[in-house]
Amino acid sequence: MRAITAGDRAAGVGGLSLTELPYPHASENDVIVQVHAAGFTRGELDWPGTWTDRAGRDRTPTVPGHELSGVVAELGYGTTGITVGQRVFGLADWTRNGTLAEYVAVEARNLAPLPTDVDDVAAAALPISGLTAWQGLFDHAHLQTGQSILVHGVAGAVGSIVAQLARETGAHIIGTGRAADRAAAAQVGVHEFLDLDSERLEDAGEVDVVFDVIGGEIRDRSTALVRAGGTLVTIPDPPTVHPTGGRAIFFVVEPDREQLTQLAARLREGRLVPVVTTVRPLAEAPEAFTERGRTIITIT
Repeated sequence: MRAITAGDRAAGVGGLSLTELPYPHASENDVIVQVHAAGFTRGELDWPGTWTDRAGRDRTPTVPGHELSGVVAELGYGTTGITVGQRVFGLADWTRNGTLAEYVAVEARNLAPLPTDVDDVAAAALPISGLTAWQGLFDHAHLQTGQSILVHGVAGAVGSIVAQLARETGAHIIGTGRAADRAAAAQVGVHEFLDLDSERLEDAGEVDVVFDVIGGEIRDRSTALVRAGGTLVTIPDPPTVHPTGGRAIFFVVEPDREQLTQLAARLREGRLVPVVTTVRPLAEAPEAFTERGRTIITIT
């Protein structure tokens, strides 16, 4: 099968190439998916799990990419809840070969059924950003109707889904970004927008939840905006400053079939629109790692 592989950790994006790999093996509780569309995270070439298995052993050459939509081609022993020929989408395992390939082996629990009328490209753009937003908002921050939330990077892949889900709860949404992001922020339901190049972050005032995708100084300054009893949720790295009278939570997104199913229903109904900037074929995936914006790779 064709796949994008990374053969040299030190080479970074320069080490990506289109190669031929053996068809994957379906272990117990696995599914082999014929990949129709795949998403990736540019920083994943720096993740330890990209280069090692669960035991810490080197597994180069490695296939990047963790988001996918496609069709089930084969079931491993003991697999339940999924059938051959079914459309699915979800997350590939962090420490195994990923989705920038014609076929991928995935734990069945990482996948959810994909309605027949949902586009593969949109579905492949949703798993990481959608699950990150869902888990940050509802599992960790416990966002409630009538609360207020400050969303950093609101026009990006994660921030835009955070805003759309928060809008469903009836929360008051303040988004941050650059001047060029203002129109995109309005489209995802932001009530107020702060241009971080020309406006003071502190002008946002106190909020119940801060959802941070930036880290660093912006995250640290945001802790002062969390009112007592509120929560700062951050995904770049663990926080070094905590809100007074509130919580600061760092987390790594986890697969969840029920949450994926909820996200797919919203995608189908038009209540969620993931960010997709560019669509490229598999052979152009190495170039896509150097581009700005959100690129989805189409494969079959």
